[in-house]
Amino acid sequence: MNTDVRSKDWDEQKHVHEVTGSTAVFDECGEECHNHRFCTVSGEAKKKGNSHVHEIKFRTDFSDGHYHEFYGESSTAIDVGNGKHVHFASAYTDCEDGHRHKFQVASLIDSPTDFKCN
Repeated sequence: MNTDVRSKDWDEQKHVHEVTGSTAVFDECGEECHNHRFCTVSGEAKKKGNSHVHEIKFRTDFSDGHYHEFYGESSTAIDVGNGKHVHFASAYTDCEDGHRHKFQVASLIDSPTDFKCN
């Protein structure tokens, strides 16, 4: 019986990013009603033009009796120096409990512990 759960492309895996954030919804008077947190790992890099993007998919925490989901795509790579980059996303969650949340998030840097010692 084959117990290897790796796909044939396992060794060809591209990089991913951690994505974490929170969002809030405000009432008519500007008072915060509740917020949601989310944390996920992006999908692998997908070529787009001269750069690449990542699929982002998450479900928020359960707050105020509900949660929200999001499925979308990051921006292309944003150079932060030393051969590193991040990605940005700004969008809305799905509608749940009669509302949705806007969020803005930058991914964490790719390969944060991959550096050269002098």
